[in-house]
Amino acid sequence: MSAPKGLRFQTVCFAIEGLNSVALTLYFPYLYFFMQARFGFHDQANLALAALLGFIYIFAAWQAGQFAQRHGYFTALKLGLGLMMAALAVGSQLRSAPGQILAACVVNVGQCFTWPTLEALASDAETPLRLPRVIGIYNIVWAVTAAVAFFFGGTLVELSFKNIFLVPLALQAVQLALTFWLQRHATELARAAVHQPPAAPAPPDPNRPSSEKARAFLRMAWLANPFAYIAINTLIAVLPGIAARFHLTPMLAGFACSLWCFARLGAFVALWLWTDWHYRFRWLIGAFVLLIASFAAILTASNLALLIAAQIFFGGAIGLIYYSSLFYSMDAGAARGEYGGIHEAAIGCGNCLGPAVGAASLQFFPQSTNSGVLAVGALLLCGLGGLLTIWKTAR
Repeated sequence: MSAPKGLRFQTVCFAIEGLNSVALTLYFPYLYFFMQARFGFHDQANLALAALLGFIYIFAAWQAGQFAQRHGYFTALKLGLGLMMAALAVGSQLRSAPGQILAACVVNVGQCFTWPTLEALASDAETPLRLPRVIGIYNIVWAVTAAVAFFFGGTLVELSFKNIFLVPLALQAVQLALTFWLQRHATELARAAVHQPPAAPAPPDPNRPSSEKARAFLRMAWLANPFAYIAINTLIAVLPGIAARFHLTPMLAGFACSLWCFARLGAFVALWLWTDWHYRFRWLIGAFVLLIASFAAILTASNLALLIAAQIFFGGAIGLIYYSSLFYSMDAGAARGEYGGIHEAAIGCGNCLGPAVGAASLQFFPQSTNSGVLAVGALLLCGLGGLLTIWKTAR
């Protein structure tokens, strides 16, 4: 389904994306603080919860992308927002750990209907020459809002844990209203387009790579992005433990441990303005090596200075890896809603594998405080080997 475009249409689309980013960043990372404070969850239990949510995300995102492609972007978006609103409203009243886990699973499924849809809405009907600009704006919008939400989320949590339910719920109600407006405006644009002469075809891009090379980079990006999220979700799940090690309150943890979000934002802006990294293997492999090194440094940091410095490199690395996955997915054309679902499902693989390996290592090697870091680090090295194998085969 191709969505008609207009300036107001895209502005509202990006507004929904930004609100969605704020809502989910306030909920999911600080849910682990909530589970620790209310139900005694520590690193192993939070990692297991993160792995469960990641496992569900794999299949839900894949199916949600196909649903959006077949039944329409606006139907998928309204369904996802409705599910999240219902789960957050119920979750704000629940007093049991199983109830909160079930509510989190429903929120998790709901968000799967929003991200592939928003990615497709932003990039559908764009020409290959305009697509990098649109993807850049899309990435910057969610990165800015996620960084700000992460930074101030700890402050909201210290005021009341209810805020991780009620604030996202209010933001999603606004998103739902904007979605109805967007759907009505899209219908008006589609009617007007019937009476317009067809646009001239876009001139071919002389720098565009061959289809074989483009497919190879798409495969590599789809492989690399889950490993980036292995690192991200392992980090987020053990954030309460890192905060305890440095005697940080949730508010201070939000301040000190959100720097990687701002570094990721900086990477998105740089990659948006400078596009020579497109289809350049050295940038992708360099980012992956930096990801491994910075991840290990963050989780084993002995002081706050090292923790903060490592986050700058971590954010830059995951910025390029994520940007590559989304750009190559949308640049492939074809069914962008479905490709967006595959991009998100790949993220779910990382969301599941990293925390699962970390939790298992803490279960079987509880005497080693760094067993989780070593296990996840070994998993990341496997991803590095996979990237090199795909590149060697493609060449």
